[in-house]
Amino acid sequence: MKTRLRSKAQIGSALMEALVALVVFSFGALALLGLQAASIKNSGDAKYRSEASYLANQIVAQMWVDRSNIDAYEHFATGLVCSFTGSASANANVTCWATQISSLLPGVSASRTQIQVTTPVANTKQVKVTVCWQTPQDSAARNFVTTAQINQ
Repeated sequence: MKTRLRSKAQIGSALMEALVALVVFSFGALALLGLQAASIKNSGDAKYRSEASYLANQIVAQMWVDRSNIDAYEHFATGLVCSFTGSASANANVTCWATQISSLLPGVSASRTQIQVTTPVANTKQVKVTVCWQTPQDSAARNFVTTAQINQ
């Protein structure tokens, strides 16, 4: 008789164990989905940083080749980061570069890129290139800055 009472007391315990296992599995699956979403976002951010780096270095390389006209590369040379002011460069290389940037990075316009050219030492030009972009889910703009010294 005692055996029958024990088995009646344990009726439904397998169902309860299955429900607990399902809850534990669900939390694990949700955690994996969260990690996947973060991974996708970080991968996209890395892609944009890589593109910005490539494009900034591309215009610096063009300036190395065209050293005699380096002052003509200044582009929106004043203002705060990602809110640049000044005039756009009329240089064809800069115009082409700005067009390429707007096609590769989100939220970029010509005024969200900057090229500053200064002369810290005689016969040397210091070039600072800033590229800003903003994805729809970002609340603030992101930027990439590179600086190079070009001897004339």
